[in-house]
Amino acid sequence: MDTTVKESIVLKSTPSFTGPLIIIGALFFIFGFVTWMSAVLIPYLQIACELNNFQSYLVAFAFYISYFVMGVPSGWLLKKTGFKNGLSVGLVLVAAGSLLFVPAAVYRFYPLFLLGLFVQGAGLTVLQTASNPYVAILGPKESAARRISFMGICNGIAGAMAPVILGAVILNDADDLKNRLTLLNPFQKAQELNGLAAKVIVPYLIITGILVVLSIIIRFSKLPEVNEEDSNEEDAGLEQQAKTSIFQFPHLLLGVLILFLYTGVEVIAGNSIIGYGAFQGIPLSVAKFFTSFTLISMLVGYLIGIICIPRFFSQETALKSSAVLGVLFAIIAIFSNGVVSVVFVALLGLANSLMWPSIWPLAIAGLGRFTKMGSSLLVMAISGAALLPLLYGYVTDHANPQQAYWIVVPCYIAIGYYAISGHKAGKKTNK
Repeated sequence: MDTTVKESIVLKSTPSFTGPLIIIGALFFIFGFVTWMSAVLIPYLQIACELNNFQSYLVAFAFYISYFVMGVPSGWLLKKTGFKNGLSVGLVLVAAGSLLFVPAAVYRFYPLFLLGLFVQGAGLTVLQTASNPYVAILGPKESAARRISFMGICNGIAGAMAPVILGAVILNDADDLKNRLTLLNPFQKAQELNGLAAKVIVPYLIITGILVVLSIIIRFSKLPEVNEEDSNEEDAGLEQQAKTSIFQFPHLLLGVLILFLYTGVEVIAGNSIIGYGAFQGIPLSVAKFFTSFTLISMLVGYLIGIICIPRFFSQETALKSSAVLGVLFAIIAIFSNGVVSVVFVALLGLANSLMWPSIWPLAIAGLGRFTKMGSSLLVMAISGAALLPLLYGYVTDHANPQQAYWIVVPCYIAIGYYAISGHKAGKKTNK
C-alpha cells in the first residue's frame, strides 16, 4: 500500500537519478513482499499454532497496528536521523522483526510471531515515511506521477510474488499434514507441528540477511539527503490559511475514516482468500496461490489508472466506479459458490486498486500548512487493515468465511459516498 505525501522538498545536490531510483524501487519491492507474506502466514500459523480464525487474523492486526502506533514516532525519528539514515534504520527494524521468527518457530510460540510482525510493521512505517518524499524529488516535478506509478508497480509485483514463494516453502504439504494430524497422538502431533513451524526459519533468515545488506548499501550510498519546506501555505486559499486546527477540515476527517475502511477491505480481500478457497473445497496446495491472483488484479487496475487518469476520467469517477465494483463483486462472491465465488473475491483487488490514489489527494486537498498533519493522520488510518480483518475472523468463527464478506459491503458503500459528496464536506463555506 503507497503513502506518498505531497511535500515541497529541496535537494542539497542534484546527482544522476538512475542509481537512487533503483534503490527506492528496491525499497518499494520490499514493502510489497514483506506486507503480503502475511497472507500465507495466516493459514500457516493457524495450523502450526493450532489457532481459530479470530486468533489467526491477529497476524494482520499485529502488523498493521504498528502504522498507528509508529506514525508519529517515525516522523520524530526521521528528524533526528535524516531521511537517508532513516531508510537504513527502517530496514534494520524490518530485519529485526524477521529474525524474531527464528525463536518463534523454534518454540512454536505465537505471541513471539506477533511481536516479530509488529516490529516488521514498525520498520516499514519508518521506510514508508522516509522513502515517499524521494519519489517526488528524484527527477523533474512534471514526471513525478510516472515515478509514483513505477514504484506502485514494484510494490504490486513483489506482493504477487511473496505468497507464491513463501507458500511453496511452508504450505507445500499442508493438506496431507492436516489429514495426518487427526490420526496422531499428542506427542506425534507436536512433533509434526514443530516440523511445520521450523519451515519458516530458513526463508526468514534469508530475508534478514538481504535486509541487513540493503541497509548497509543505503547507509553508504550517494542517495541525496532532503530537507522539507513547509510551503504548502502558499498554495492554500486565504480562508484555508485562517484555519487554526486540523479538525476544521471535515473532508479530511471523513477521508481518514474512508481510508481506514479501504485498507481494511483491501487486506481482507488479500489475506482471507486462501482460507476461503479451502472453505470452498479447494486444496491448500492450490489455494495458497490465490492471494497472488488478488494482487495481479490490483496491478491490472493500477495500470488502467496510469493510462486513464485524468485523460479519460477523473479520480472522483475512478473512486465511484471502484466502490460500485466492490459492492457488486462482494455480493456475487457471497451468493455464488466454488471457483466462481473465489474468482470474485480475487476481483476485489481490481475494485480496490484505484482507491488509495483517489482517496489520498481528495482528502489532503486544500489543507495548506496542515498538509503534513493531514498526511500523518492518513498514514495512521492504515490501522484499518489491523482491525477489520480481525472482525472478519471473528465473524468467520461465528458464521462462516463466505457470510463474513458482508463486512466489506457497507465499507464500499461508504467509499462511494465519499467519492460522490463526502470529499466536498466543508468546502462550500471556503469559497
